[in-house]
Amino acid sequence: MDDGMALTVAGAPGAIPVRARAGDILFRPGDPCRGFIALRAGTIRVGLTSSSGREIRLYRVRPGDICLQTFACLVQDRSYAAEGVAESDLDAVLLPPALFDALMSRDGGFRAAVLASVANRFSELESVVQALAFTGLPARVAAFLLARAPDGGALAFTHEAVAAEIGSAREAVSRQLGLFARQGLVAMARGRISLNDVAGLRRAAEGRG
Repeated sequence: MDDGMALTVAGAPGAIPVRARAGDILFRPGDPCRGFIALRAGTIRVGLTSSSGREIRLYRVRPGDICLQTFACLVQDRSYAAEGVAESDLDAVLLPPALFDALMSRDGGFRAAVLASVANRFSELESVVQALAFTGLPARVAAFLLARAPDGGALAFTHEAVAAEIGSAREAVSRQLGLFARQGLVAMARGRISLNDVAGLRRAAEGRG
């Protein structure tokens, strides 16, 4: 979302200020869409949970981003199919559906900014699908760890959380992290993963491990 779009949203008559605390559930599968949300601060985590309880993160929404779930619900007049959770405290503005439709119809700058952001989000999802389809588990785990701590250090992530982030099963991630630990690449404690060999993890992320 560019500055012009942010100003349009914030200044639109009928826009509703929204605040939420970290951990608040903003929407669940089956919920109706209350409107278009534009973040001014904070992050929303959007994901799916299977009947067995396995989670997968689809994407995160930050200031300037569009929530694809919300966009699809608004333009198709349907309910949510995923869950959105406030990952941190949120400061946002909500445009009720009728106001969103009106802005999309009459404000060319707003419409162009929304569609450009949607296109960018689809590109990000394509990258996720490509990683799941063509990248092995060792490379995905290593790449995730490096993305969170590129210079090494410790991460406050459980094996289950890592699995949700990369679209894998917790048991598979635990086995891979155990292998990395035996190779001296990482060290593990309860809820924490320490990166001991960044160069080695980079080789694993590139498929050379």
